[in-house]
Order: sequence, then C-alpha cells, then structure tokens
Amino acid sequence: MITSASLKHKPAVFSSFTGLTVAAFHQLLPAFAEAYEADLDRRDQKREQPRQRQRGGGRSGALGRLEDKLVFILFYFKFYPVQVVQGYFFGLGQPQANEWVHRLTPILNQALGYACQLPARKTRDIGQVLAACPGLEFIIDGSERPIRRPKDKEKQRTHYSGKKKRHTVKNNIISDKRTRKIKALSPTCAGKKHDKKLADEHGVTFPLGSKLWKDTGFQGYEPDHIQTFQPKKKPKGGELTPQEKASNTVISSQRIGVEHTIGGVKVYHIVRDVFRNIRVGFDDLVMETACGLHNLRLDHPLTLAR
Repeated sequence: MITSASLKHKPAVFSSFTGLTVAAFHQLLPAFAEAYEADLDRRDQKREQPRQRQRGGGRSGALGRLEDKLVFILFYFKFYPVQVVQGYFFGLGQPQANEWVHRLTPILNQALGYACQLPARKTRDIGQVLAACPGLEFIIDGSERPIRRPKDKEKQRTHYSGKKKRHTVKNNIISDKRTRKIKALSPTCAGKKHDKKLADEHGVTFPLGSKLWKDTGFQGYEPDHIQTFQPKKKPKGGELTPQEKASNTVISSQRIGVEHTIGGVKVYHIVRDVFRNIRVGFDDLVMETACGLHNLRLDHPLTLAR
C-alpha cells in the first residue's frame, strides 16, 4: 500500500508518484491542512445534528494521516488510474476511492490558492497579476484535452475538434515568458471553439507596453497598446521570403516556452488522457489545479544527484 512514510526516503520515487519534489510537497502540506480543516468546518455546518464526538475519534482509516491524503490525490492526478486501481494502491474499495477523489480535489485546489500558485481566472484579477510580472512579456496558446465521445449529438458536434480529430475541451493559457509560470487561464469550453474567439470572449486586458507572443491560431487577435509577435502564414499558392522564414524561426524559438509550459501541466495525466469524469465543472477544476501544481513544481525543480 502506498503511504507518504514509504515514499519520503526515496526522493526520485516520490517525485515520480506525485509529480512534486519532497520540498514542494512539504511546502504545500500546511496549506492543504488549512483547506482540509475548512472543508471539515463546512461539513459540520451542514449537519442536521451536532457532532457527537471530536474529530479524529473512532477507527483510523486507510488515509488516516493528512500526508497520505495529499499523496492519494497527487497520485490520482499524476497517473489518472481507474478508481478501482486507485483504491487498490491505497487500501480502499472503489466507492471509497471515488468519494475521496471528489472530496480531496477541491481541497487540493483551495490549498494551491492559499499558496498563491493558481492562475488568475477573472478579468479584473488577470490584469493585476499580469501587471506584477517583471518584463511584461507573455505567451498565449490554446490547450486541448480529449474527453469521452458525448452521447448527445449536439454535444458531439460542439466538442469535435477538427485539429485533434477527436472530442475535446479547450482552454487558453497565458504564461510569463521569463518564468514559464501560468498566470491566466480561460474558462473551459468545447474543443470546436477557435482559439482567437475564446481569447476575444475572455477579454483579457494586458498592461500597457506588454509584449505578447502568439501562434497563427490567434490571427487578428491584437489587444490594445501592446506589441504582438506572430509567425507569418505562407500565402496561398506562394512562398515565404527568406527574411520572413528567418523571422518565423526567431518567433518560434521565443514561443517554444509555452509548449514546455503546457507539457509541464500535462505531466499530470488527468489533463492529458481521455477525461472520464462527467460531473459538471470538474473538467475545469482539474485543469486549474494542474496549472497550479505546475507553477508549484517550477519553484522546486527536481535535482538529480550526480
């Protein structure tokens, strides 16, 4: 059975199982404890009758320690196994694994919020966050995630991605070019929606004097009072000049950082594999949480012993 105690003396294994270094895990743990206590308070307030015994009374469960609960949900995000497998690794049945997954995911998200690692979502907050970034250099890109084929024909049509040739959901990501941290995340939408249209609907206001790198999916997206860089499309029936090709190469070399950022988020298979959960809003919650985990990982990179 996987426990935090069995992993803590094996840093490489710990990082492989959770996606975080031991240092990052222990930085997150106090915030996770705070969020967990807040969740218990909310549950107590919803009780029809007052609690008859103190918290922690009774038999200790398989996830008795807070550290084990955090390892449990990080392992789920990292590998995204079916719930019967998740339960087997942690000494739980499938119904218990399902309950803990849905209980701990919002707590993990809230903990990352306490630790100031989540991307901004509201337009007002995004402007403040971007303005605080030194250099004011940003990269915007779209990220699609596969989902199960919807049964409803209208949902099949709206979620079918012509680019990915499968049913997907999508977010736009704005990252800080220097740190590669995700500073803003758009709402989750159906995969058919164009990147530029989603950016227009999101309505982000960039700080005056910002520089923004984008790809050809954002053709025509020109926020006010900023400088944008985008590769030039090959004209229909024509060719790019050597100067245009050289310019495209330079822009692509600058934009590659956002591909590394998206790859860092998709270290967590829950936002990489076909998403199976159909609970409303859960797809958006896990994407925001995975972005927060990516930001935390950047503060504590894994260093390999020589």
